[in-house]
Parts: sequence; C-alpha cells; structure tokens
Amino acid sequence: MIMKQLLKDIIEDQKHFLRKRKTIERAFPSSYMANEEIIIISGVRRCGKSVLLQQIRDKAPQRDYFFNFDDDRLVTFKASDFQELYEVFVELYGEEDYFFFDEIQNVDGWEHFVKRLYNSGKKVFITGSNAKMLSRELGTLLTGCYIAYELYPFSFREYLQFVGVGSIAEKAGGTERNGVLQRHFNEYLRKGGFPMYLKSGEDIILKTLYDNILYRDVMVRNMITNERELREMVYFVVSNIGKPYTYNSIKNVIEVKNPTTVKNYLDYVESTYLLFSVNKLDVSVKAQLRNPKKMYAIDNALVLRLGFHFSGEEGRLLENLVYVELRRRKGEIFYYNDISSECDFVVRDGFRVEKAVQVSYIIEDEDTKDRELKGLLAAMRAFKLEEGFIITNSHNEELVIEGFKIHIVSAANWLLQQ
Repeated sequence: MIMKQLLKDIIEDQKHFLRKRKTIERAFPSSYMANEEIIIISGVRRCGKSVLLQQIRDKAPQRDYFFNFDDDRLVTFKASDFQELYEVFVELYGEEDYFFFDEIQNVDGWEHFVKRLYNSGKKVFITGSNAKMLSRELGTLLTGCYIAYELYPFSFREYLQFVGVGSIAEKAGGTERNGVLQRHFNEYLRKGGFPMYLKSGEDIILKTLYDNILYRDVMVRNMITNERELREMVYFVVSNIGKPYTYNSIKNVIEVKNPTTVKNYLDYVESTYLLFSVNKLDVSVKAQLRNPKKMYAIDNALVLRLGFHFSGEEGRLLENLVYVELRRRKGEIFYYNDISSECDFVVRDGFRVEKAVQVSYIIEDEDTKDRELKGLLAAMRAFKLEEGFIITNSHNEELVIEGFKIHIVSAANWLLQQ
C-alpha cells in the first residue's frame, strides 16, 4: 500500500501544476461542465490535455481534488490505493464533488474507482494518452456513464491565437487580411500545432515526444523487443502519407515474417494517436477491410521530423493537415475510388455520407483541376451529394458542374470555417 505522506507530498508538488504558464484557451463544450457523465479527454502526448484539464478546473466550483498519475513516484500505485488517495483529499480539503485525474490509464483497474465516484454523484474529469486502453476499459464497466472528448494539437484558429493574431480570424476578407492569413498558414503547414514545439522551435522536443511514444506507450506497454522493426515501419508509413498500403507491402519493406506482426504494430501505434489508418469506403464491410488502407499522422511537424523529405512535399502535408482537421470535426473518414478516379476523403455520419473533400495544393493547372474535379464528382454521384469541396493552398473559386456545386477554397479559409 502506498504511504499517505507520499500522496500528500505529491499533491503539494502538483498543487500549482501548470498554473503559472501562459496558455491558449482550448475549445471545450461548456455543456460538459454541468452534466453528470464522466468526461474522458484523450489525445496524443503533449497536445495540451493537462492544460485543458487545468482550464476546466479554473471554471469548476471546486478544484482541489487534482492528481497527475504521470509521476515516477507512483510506479507502485495500485487500484487499491485510490481509497487512500480519496482519504488524503478529504483530510486536506474536506469533502468535494469534483475530481480531476491526469493520465489515469497508468493505473490498472482505475475504472472501478471512477465508477464508484460516479455512482455516488461525483463529477469526474479524466485525461489519457492511450485510445485502446481507454476504450477497452470504458467499453465494459463504464458504458453509458461517460462522454469521450478527443483533443488534438493546436487547430489553425488556436495557432493564430498563439502567435498573437487571433483577431484576424474574425475579420472580413481583404488584401491585407488575406496576405497575413496566408503567411501564417504557410508556417502552420510545416510547424504543426504541438504547443511546446511552437514555443521553443527545438527539434529535440519532437524527438523526445516520439521516443516517449515509441518506448513508453508502444514498446513497454505491449512488451515489444524489436525496436528496429517498429522504427522502420513508422519511418516507411510517415514517408508515404496518403498512399495506399497493405500489411503485406509493409511486411516486405521492414522484413518481418508475418503480416499480422505489421497489423499489431500499427494497432499499437494508432492507439497512441500518433498515426491514423483510413479505409476505402465500400458497400461491403469485408471488402472495406480487405482493400488497401491509407495512413495519416497527428501533426505535420512530426511528419517532417520522422519521414523522408522530397520535393513537392507540400501537397502531402496539406492532405495530412486536412485529414486531422476532419477528425477534429468528427465523423467517420474514408477514401473513395472507382476504376478511373479517386476522392481523398468522404465523411460519413452514421450510415450516410455527408461530405466529399478533395485536396490539391496547386489547382491552377487545367489538367490537375480536371483530375481533381473528376474524382470529387465521382464521389458526389456515388453518394448523392449536392456539394463538394476542393481544399487548395490559396485558390478560391465557386463552380457549378452538371448541377453539382463545387467549393474550391484555400486551406486557410476552410480551416477557419466553423
């Protein structure tokens, strides 16, 4: 059993955790503050979950019951020690109804204690960095008791606030506004949205982040011993963002014997929010799983840090950025193709496809424009959509083709649309 004095020392050390840092207000539904459900905030390491949790604490009527489990002094903390922690909270602060737990997935069996708090009428906010562990635990004991909220690195709107020009997002169009917006977008496209990296600009931040994800969240958690295979797989996938792959094709590249090994590796990495796989949308679920997949990454700065560099990489960076923004806006994301054309993204809500999105960094060339329109129109016809989008670097245009409305819009403007 963990000692009460140690818990008191940690609580005291964490009392002013992140309090003195200047932070950007992160988006969070205000309605989540008042409802009864447990709020689970998940996302990749260092994307700002702890900062958001502190911002939530600042707005809560009670804020003393905070505990961060990502602390080396807590390696022996077990589920049975939660009661001890609760008693220490009451001893220090009296009885309160709001609990704030950071990186709680580090403790096996945490969901039992949280369910007890929920059943006794307490309001609980939790952060975690592992999607698979959270979903497995939540899907059993806590079904119907929680709301999941995924947090990502800074959106473009948050990035503009970070660099001190947030007000420009609310201004009407104009030469000066468009020029400033485009300049900052060009920087955001390559710098990404990890707050600590944006503050320092030091590559060591990205290297340390990746190493922590690889070792702590993938290798240690899943008892993987072959670091070479794992690193080569991530390098290959990140160097081929947006390109179709199969488990067999990756198996041959990283020289493993079984494609199941590749599948497991990718599942483990995806659970950390570092990478995301996208299926082809097909009427048959079996075909959907059998078809080649595509892979995208959580942030463009990591893409540039981890992958192979080549000329013309702005196009894949834009495609990756658009994918992450579509995830931020919810919905299931797929790609679509038929015999002669392809659409980068189709977004499904339930059983209905509600959006088709094509991405092209430069579209002024007529051949490129025709190709992108062909793929977009194919998806719109297939799913009976009246409108479609082509996201570009800086081109804006409205078209009507065969009764279909096509919005060609610059990424900077599209990212700021609600």
